Amino acid sequence: MTDPVLRLESLSKRFSKDRPAIFEGIDLELRQGEYLAIMGESGVGKSTLLNLLAGLDTPDSGRVVLEGVDLATLDDDARTLLRRRAVGFVFQAFHVLPYLSVEQNVALPLDLLGVAEPERGRRTREMLSAVGIGALAQRHTKELSGGEVQRVAIARALVHRPRLVLADEPTGNLDTRSAAQTLALLRAQVKANAGAGILITHSRTAAETADRIVVLDAHGLRPLELT
Repeated sequence: MTDPVLRLESLSKRFSKDRPAIFEGIDLELRQGEYLAIMGESGVGKSTLLNLLAGLDTPDSGRVVLEGVDLATLDDDARTLLRRRAVGFVFQAFHVLPYLSVEQNVALPLDLLGVAEPERGRRTREMLSAVGIGALAQRHTKELSGGEVQRVAIARALVHRPRLVLADEPTGNLDTRSAAQTLALLRAQVKANAGAGILITHSRTAAETADRIVVLDAHGLRPLELT
């Protein structure tokens, strides 16, 4: 059996010493090919947990181990490089750049990794085709629908073939049909890229597109059985 893509060991986080922990004692393993949904009420720390997984924040105790590397052992520059190479983000607010074309937006992670042409162009075009927006490559994102922009965001998150994809409420701004298409696309692309994925959501419908569901509260993570 291969080592986990991501491992959490007794992870805890609090905003200040005189306040209760947001959550504590979180243990989790995520292996290649797994797609996990994390549910929880507003304010329980879902986005905080995501920031810890990506090395954007540090836990008060416990460890985050990504691809066998304990993030706490890295300095800021090394964490940034690991995140740039191994993590892909899909945000609810998209965070695409309106002054760039669709193709330029999707190519950004490859630019940051120093991937040169023609490889950068080939991989960008392949990913745009995979998410069904190849014909929109030269359009600007301000000209696209919400569902199309979300496809841009997914393509950008996956184009560098990350080991871990983190999706934070990726369908919160979409209509029902676009949301369903986005969730199916995200799952399919995570599987196709042989990585692992985490979907943060408050929606049971969205969560049920994952392989398994866990619920986050102040005591940590607990499994939710699929029925």
